[in-house]
Amino acid sequence: MMINETPGVGSESGVQAGRRQRTDSRTSDLVNQAIASIPTLGLARAAEFLATMNVPAEVAVRALVYPKLRRAC
Repeated sequence: MMINETPGVGSESGVQAGRRQRTDSRTSDLVNQAIASIPTLGLARAAEFLATMNVPAEVAVRALVYPKLRRAC
């Protein structure tokens, strides 16, 4: 498990200390596609897309409903 090992440093880079670094670029790309589709398709369709693509529900909810909790790339 990769963890930001220097407390406080992550806050400057947009990643909170203690969070794991993203290693799944496929999920990241899917979430970005879903977020980009919200203005035209709506939140429900974006959520359906993520569910269809097997993105974990916890990740989908965090990304779509709580955008401030998204990880920095």
